[in-house]
Amino acid sequence: MSTTLFPALRPLQRLVVWIADLRVAIVLLLVIAVASGIGTAIPQKESEAFYHQLYDPAPWIGLLRGDGVLALQLDHVYSSSWFLGLLAWLGLALLLCSWRRQWPALQASLRWIDYREPRQLSKLSVAETLPSPDAEGDLTHLEGLLGRSGWQVRRQPGRLAGRRGVAGRVGPLLVHAGMVLLMVGASWGALGGQRLEQFLAPGHDLELMDSRGNTRLTVALDRFAIQRDPAGRPEQFTSNLRILPPAPADGTPAPPPEPAQISVNHPLRTRGITLYQADWALAAIDLQLGRSPVLQLPLQPFPQLGEQVWGLILPTRPDGSQPVLLALRSEDGPVDVYGPDGGSLASLVPGGEAVEVRGIPIRVAGVLPASGILLKRDPGVPLVYTGFAVALLGGALSLIATRQIWAVAEQGRLHVGGLCNRNLTAFAAELPLLLKDLQGQRGGGSGGALAAGAPAPAPDQLPQQG
Repeated sequence: MSTTLFPALRPLQRLVVWIADLRVAIVLLLVIAVASGIGTAIPQKESEAFYHQLYDPAPWIGLLRGDGVLALQLDHVYSSSWFLGLLAWLGLALLLCSWRRQWPALQASLRWIDYREPRQLSKLSVAETLPSPDAEGDLTHLEGLLGRSGWQVRRQPGRLAGRRGVAGRVGPLLVHAGMVLLMVGASWGALGGQRLEQFLAPGHDLELMDSRGNTRLTVALDRFAIQRDPAGRPEQFTSNLRILPPAPADGTPAPPPEPAQISVNHPLRTRGITLYQADWALAAIDLQLGRSPVLQLPLQPFPQLGEQVWGLILPTRPDGSQPVLLALRSEDGPVDVYGPDGGSLASLVPGGEAVEVRGIPIRVAGVLPASGILLKRDPGVPLVYTGFAVALLGGALSLIATRQIWAVAEQGRLHVGGLCNRNLTAFAAELPLLLKDLQGQRGGGSGGALAAGAPAPAPDQLPQQG
C-alpha cells in the first residue's frame, strides 16, 4: 500500500522502520541483559519485610532502599511489567525485521533470475570469459558438472542458471523465530509458573493443588539424610520420596506410589513439576523429662546465635518459670543448654544418657531433620527448549553460503558469472577451477569443481577476470 496515496500511513511506516532497526534491537538486548543481571543480584520473590530488612540499613548500590526496590518491581524482575514489555518489544522488532528483510531475501533466493546478455554477467561480483569453439556443448558439460556437485540447475537455450545453499537463507528466519519462542516461553513461565519452597520432615507429606483446588500431586518424605565432611560441614542432602498420584475422578483405585530420590544437583521432574533439593533444617527434638514419655517438640531457628542454629525455650518449673534454652547446630548434636544469663548449664548428646538440669533429668532421644524441597512448575519450559533448538538450527544453517551462477553462450565464447552472500574470496577462487574442469571435460577429462572444500589455486594461477 503506497504512502503516496495514504499520507497518514507515513508516521506508522517510519515507526515500523525504527522498531525493526538493528541498532534498536541491540540496545534492547543490552537492556534485557542488564535487567537479568539485576534480577540475579537482588533476591527474588521474597516478602516485603525481607527487602526492608536487607536494604533499609544499607541501600542497594547506595541508592535504593526497600521501598525503591519494591516500587521498581526489582523483587520480581522477570515477571515485572517493564521486563515483560522489553521482551515484547524485542519480539516485535524481530518479527518486523524478519518481515521486512529476511523474508524478502528468502523469496528472492528462491526466484530464478534469468540473465540473457553477457554484459549482465560482467557486472556480477565474480565473472569469467572462456574461449569456446562449441559454447552450447560447454553449457551442457557445465550443467553436468554443477549437477554432480549438488547444484540446482535451470537450463534454457543458450544459457543456464544454477544455485546452491538456499537453505542458508532460512537460517536468519529460524534464529529470529527461535528467539521469539524463547521469549514467549520465558514470559509464560514467569506469569503462569508456580514456585513453592517447603520444609518437610520424614513421615509427613505435601499436597500440591492446581488453581482450581484439585490435587495434582502428593509428595511424601520417607527419609532425609545429610552427608557431612570430617569437619562436620554438610556436603550433600538426600531425600527419599514417594510420589502419590491423585485418585481418578471415576472412582477407580489410585495408581501405586512411585518411589523417587532427589539430592543437590539431581532434581526430579514429574507431571510438569520439578522438585529440587534446596536446603535443610532441624524440625523437631525428642526429649524425655525425668520419667515422662518421649516428647517431640518443634525447633525454631535462632539467627541471633549464629548461622544455622536451632533451638527451643524449655521451662523447668510447672508454672513456666526458670526457662532454659536448648540450642544445637546439627542433628548429631551436641545440644547445649543455657540459662537466662547466657551461662552454659549442660551439654546433651542425642541418644545419650540423661543429664540433670536444675533438678530435672533431661535426655535427648533424637533430633528430626527436615528436607527443604523447592517445587517449581514452569509451563513455558517446552517453548524455551524449542526456541533454543530452533535458534541453534537457524544459526547452523546461517553458516551455509548461498551461491548463484549463470552462464551465457556466445559465438566462440562462454561467459560465466556468479554471486555469493558470504566468503566471496573462496567462491572467486573456485570459479576458475570450475572452468578448468570444464576445459578438461572438453578434452575428455572429468572434474568436480565448486564442491565444498575445493582447494584454492595460487594467485598467479587464477585466470584474469572478465
